[in-house]
Amino acid sequence: MELTLEAVALFALKLVHETEGASPILRDDLIMDGYEREVFGLLVRQGSLATIQVKLDECIAQALNTLGGAGTVLGRELLKLSADVQQVHSLDELSAPLITLKDYLKDIQ
Repeated sequence: MELTLEAVALFALKLVHETEGASPILRDDLIMDGYEREVFGLLVRQGSLATIQVKLDECIAQALNTLGGAGTVLGRELLKLSADVQQVHSLDELSAPLITLKDYLKDIQ
């Protein structure tokens, strides 16, 4: 799950910070500080679902702004998928909506 959490953060931050013709953002870039697999791994081991959701929401909020907000088609879909992640009540329930969110962010790159 840690890898999927990191991938969601990475794809969201790529939307925000990557520009055409520039070097791609990678997992070890400074922008990913605080959203690395090890950080998420620690939170998963601690069972800190609320903190995981906050960290994901930070990235999604930036991506949503980049997409033009909730008034755009892409923004509405991102909000819907993000809401599905925010509505889970346990780490066991997180996997399916998280994978869907990751896939969506990857597709809209």
